[in-house]
Amino acid sequence: MARNLYRQFLDLIPRDPMFVGEVIQHHPDGTSTLQLPGGGNLRARGQGVAVGLKAFVQAGEVKGEAPALTDVVVEV
Repeated sequence: MARNLYRQFLDLIPRDPMFVGEVIQHHPDGTSTLQLPGGGNLRARGQGVAVGLKAFVQAGEVKGEAPALTDVVVEV
């Protein structure tokens, strides 16, 4: 049975986008606050990345340390 090509395309797009932000604070409840490149803050579960370093965040959870590269923000 043939599947709809549009549905196949949508299945390729992740449901939860991955963000990169700088860890600015750890909290006693096991969460961290990250500052995103656009200036917003995000609170996520996990403390696996030290304060001052960049981290990957997906689905509200710190996934790991991100490389320290130059930030580029593009507004559309």
